[in-house]
Amino acid sequence: MPLLDREEYVEQAFLFRELADRIEQNVATQDLLSLIKEELLATTKLPMAVDFLASELKLVGMLSSAMARLRHYFAPFQTFVVSEAENERGKYDRLVAFRILEREARYRANSPTPQGLFVYQFECISRNRLGYNKGFEAMAGDPMFDESWREWIKVLSRQVGLVDFADMIYVRSEHYLNDLRRRDQDPKLPGKPILFAEKEGRIAWANRGKDPLMLFAALERQLGYPTVPRHEPIDRTPQILPVLLRRVERLETRLKLLEEEQKGGIDLSRFMGPGAAGTT
Repeated sequence: MPLLDREEYVEQAFLFRELADRIEQNVATQDLLSLIKEELLATTKLPMAVDFLASELKLVGMLSSAMARLRHYFAPFQTFVVSEAENERGKYDRLVAFRILEREARYRANSPTPQGLFVYQFECISRNRLGYNKGFEAMAGDPMFDESWREWIKVLSRQVGLVDFADMIYVRSEHYLNDLRRRDQDPKLPGKPILFAEKEGRIAWANRGKDPLMLFAALERQLGYPTVPRHEPIDRTPQILPVLLRRVERLETRLKLLEEEQKGGIDLSRFMGPGAAGTT
């Protein structure tokens, strides 16, 4: 698939943000798509894509199948994220998936780099345990990555878990080449293409042997890479408090009745209407 225009990614970010915000209101996704479509920029291709998504959702009940058929518009990683959220055995829900896609689309709309997109997608897979094999396959199909990146991503799929992630970045950075030049006047430079700049290499070298999450956080702080959304449990306190208050009131009423019974009997007149006590 080709890279889309900036306005397409801006509208995609809006779409995924609205889906994430409104899905908490327990509204059907196909109804949400119909509502959000009216707010989308008509000069983009997204309204037509949303029409197809809504139609496919009515027939199949899944968004990922429709996104997979729109390969010329939705990147493979976008489809992969939604498909894992729709998987019954998945470990995360659609709310997190839409938040992931919102931030990715926003990053694509504002001077993205292959390095930043790769780190973001890799962190999404790692944090949510989406599966490296399918995840790397989806990443390799992204139009942001050229042939050198695709070859390296395939290599990573075999090395992840065996080689420190910081080392993987460091040996493919300009910082690594500069270190070789400082050690030797005529070094034997590796023939593999350099994928990361000096700054990424320095940050990776400083985080060797540490938790990869520290490396992700450092890259986000120093280079402005997008932050992966965390799963935040829904606060149901406003829904629970009224129920608890009613139960407490019932318990208090029962306790008062028990106290009155122990003191000599319960005065039933207050439960009767006006004048009922004198008619007995």
